[in-house]
Amino acid sequence: MLKKKLLNEFGLQAEEVPENMVSDYETFQNKELLDELRNKIIQNLIDNNLTGDTTSEFVRSQIDKTLSGYDVSNIERSYIYNLIDNEINGYGPITDLLEDKSITEIMVNAPDEIYVEIDGRIIRDHTISFINDDHIIRTIQRMIQPLGRTIDTTNPMVDARLHDGSRLNAVIPPLSIKGPVLTIRKFKEELAGVEDLLRNGTLTSDMARFLEACVREKFNVIISGGTGGGKTTLLNVLSSFISENERIITIEDAAELRLKQSHVISLETRLTNYEGTGEITIRDLVINSLRMRPDRIIVGEVRGKEAFDMLQAMNTGHTGSLTTLHANSPADALNRLESMILMTGMEIPVRAIREYIEKAINIVVHIERLADGRRKVVNISEITGFNDDVIATKEIFSFKQIGVLPNGEIEGEFIRHKYIPKVFKTLKARGINDLNDIFK
Repeated sequence: MLKKKLLNEFGLQAEEVPENMVSDYETFQNKELLDELRNKIIQNLIDNNLTGDTTSEFVRSQIDKTLSGYDVSNIERSYIYNLIDNEINGYGPITDLLEDKSITEIMVNAPDEIYVEIDGRIIRDHTISFINDDHIIRTIQRMIQPLGRTIDTTNPMVDARLHDGSRLNAVIPPLSIKGPVLTIRKFKEELAGVEDLLRNGTLTSDMARFLEACVREKFNVIISGGTGGGKTTLLNVLSSFISENERIITIEDAAELRLKQSHVISLETRLTNYEGTGEITIRDLVINSLRMRPDRIIVGEVRGKEAFDMLQAMNTGHTGSLTTLHANSPADALNRLESMILMTGMEIPVRAIREYIEKAINIVVHIERLADGRRKVVNISEITGFNDDVIATKEIFSFKQIGVLPNGEIEGEFIRHKYIPKVFKTLKARGINDLNDIFK
């Protein structure tokens, strides 16, 4: 990544960038001096009303003025100029990270503590830093200002979707004790398809075929997993199995789902305005979607009172619904649904809630990010009824970890359990025999 920066930013040829120069670029012999010079230039520009309209001649004059008298090489001078250009026309030190397609998440914990996620692994980036806390806050403000949002001591937290679809979350003091914290989940231009999941070993072809049949035949499916586990990616893939001639309504906090079908209505929540009014919640949108003649309802994530309305839709003819929720296992997902329904404040016996869930949901798919950063569908289970008043599930497929290879990669195998699911019997009764070779 560093060599690519040298080639792109400084106009150098590949043969001009020996491998040892890459490490020099990362640390530089004069790293502290370069940081000091950068800080001086940025402060001078701020004092002179730094804006995107600042002329390149003025910027270059400020750089030349500041660097005069210092022993700075041409590559170091170009490096500083690039940093200043990012400060004026981009988003400061994280500009290049935002443009790097291999990076999926950016985490700024402190001025000199920046992490990125690449291929599921979180790596600390030692090549960039902010000047101080004010520099981080100034960058956050620049990113959210076009969205009509603000962040300050009276509004110390912001959650927003950038114009490219990336999700930004920022927390500053007094809520954040350490200092301003910025997290950006980047928008993926190229969505993964089922072929990508198969190629990456996220699931097997038998698992994919089974899930495709469940979605096509309108069984209700819940995807559970932890943060960053790949729930939304899997939801996108499963949604692609829906027929082209169905009317689909998607409901999300931030529009991440991008279905390729032609008849799709996308709804997004709205936060409160400056007066503290105007909020539109997931629950509001779920209730309203029932009046929009949907064939399918897809909720990006259920996390509160909307769980009851989602289940109600599933139980009243809106079959084939899909959603995700945070949970550590399929059993935990069902327990969380119970808790969410209890949050509505309605006086419903727990047994009645469990019956509601048991009747509404057919399949629970659990996906995890393993220790090596790879995502795996570790469990596909079917709800089978009750066992001593507790909702019972049966495993259909699972992933079993065997060990860890010398390179740190998790070693394991996918298992197809002997249990013959009820949904398979229903599929056969409908004349669908595509899965006969799986469930012999």
